[in-house]
Amino acid sequence: LAPLAARWRIGPGTISRVITHVTDGGAPVNLSSTVIDRAVSQHLERRLGDVAERQKWLPALADMVLPSDIMDSLTEFLARMRLHRRVFDEWGMTRIATTGRGITALFQGPPGTGKTMVAGALARELGIELYRVDLSRVMSKWIGETEKNLANVFSAAEEGQAIILFDEADSLFSKRSEVKSASDKFANLEVNYLLQRLDSFIGVAILTTNMGAAIDSAFKRRLQFRIHFPIPDEEQREQLWRAHVPPTLPVTDDLDFADLAKRYPLTGGSVRNCVMRAAFLAAAEDKPLGQDYLVRAIRLEYRAAGKLSETGPLE
Repeated sequence: LAPLAARWRIGPGTISRVITHVTDGGAPVNLSSTVIDRAVSQHLERRLGDVAERQKWLPALADMVLPSDIMDSLTEFLARMRLHRRVFDEWGMTRIATTGRGITALFQGPPGTGKTMVAGALARELGIELYRVDLSRVMSKWIGETEKNLANVFSAAEEGQAIILFDEADSLFSKRSEVKSASDKFANLEVNYLLQRLDSFIGVAILTTNMGAAIDSAFKRRLQFRIHFPIPDEEQREQLWRAHVPPTLPVTDDLDFADLAKRYPLTGGSVRNCVMRAAFLAAAEDKPLGQDYLVRAIRLEYRAAGKLSETGPLE
């Protein structure tokens, strides 16, 4: 039972409900930790289901193509998560860190640079679940409803030791504004609630944004990690092209990933889209994937983004 106690921060009432659920109200007989673990996970999903979605596909961190300084920050993130109990409980650091004991991070950078994928990779590396918060279902026009929804998200994440992901977080964690109307006043109240809740939060939360400057500076001060995801350089782009062409994909001998990396300053998300487009173009003509299909796909990707020139960044 020790691993279950370490994984889940749930109270007696929740434990009783979970055991009653898995035993159909009878006496617990030969219950495995796997069965209990699955039942608690289902309980967490029920609690978060109205405002967040569990991410079922999580990439591997080893497959990520990232700069070394970002990998160093992610290594520290993982260490904090794995050694959190030792440092705070066994070593008594709770006497010093009375607030801000949660693990919180801001991932900022252009679209397609891997912010959301890295959040999933961290969850997979830690063996915990990732819930993507649906801000359209959290934010409400009714006074107090947004705070109520957020309270449920944070408390459920603390119970379940899950990572909660606020994608496009600038819409929720934006800078406080001068009060000129009632809506400004209530928007600032929501921000103030979030600031207070982050101080007492003991779970794991990741915020992603394409516009880091829009995040309130008070939030940034409360986040342990602020990681900028840049446009990949030429060497990283070549690695991305190679990583996105699986060995099962039929290809010709003329593929030149170095040339593509040099000519087109694309992000990882755009590289993925181009390889997918090229694969379908080749399949439609019943031919193996060649350099010409990748170049055609890149042109289509630029056109889809409203770009006439293919020499600059896509975003």
